Amino acid sequence: MKKKALTIMTAILMLTGGISAMAADTFEQPFAMGDVNPYGKFFTGTTHLNMLVTKDDTFNSSIGNVTFDAGARTNWHKHSGGQILLVTAGEGRYQEKGKEIQILKKGDVVKIPPNAEHWHGAAPNSMFAHISIEPNIPNNETTWLDPVTDKEYK
Repeated sequence: MKKKALTIMTAILMLTGGISAMAADTFEQPFAMGDVNPYGKFFTGTTHLNMLVTKDDTFNSSIGNVTFDAGARTNWHKHSGGQILLVTAGEGRYQEKGKEIQILKKGDVVKIPPNAEHWHGAAPNSMFAHISIEPNIPNNETTWLDPVTDKEYK
């Protein structure tokens, strides 16, 4: 009887996204989560940022590990020099303006052209992590736009 109740409870947690919230401490990714994202005003939900390479004149890029709680996502935005995402854990979403939403899984690579309006973030019931590479620095600037609505997200 206890085993049946545990199975039912686990199924309910999985369907409601409770497993994802509980799994935050055990979410496996190759880099540390980092601190709460200081750019949080441009995101819906909670994200963490761990800068792996900061902007400099030698490598002309910045590289950060971004971890999204389930349902968290960026605002619409664009990068004047483009962006590359390397998915390292969980399940995510990516969408360019006027195109269908793409489901992202570990190992996926997204090459975002310069000035393409887009957003990315976690699936509704899964945490998500990606490495964000911003090439073409110092001329690559991010322009933050409107939040992604719940209707656009789903």
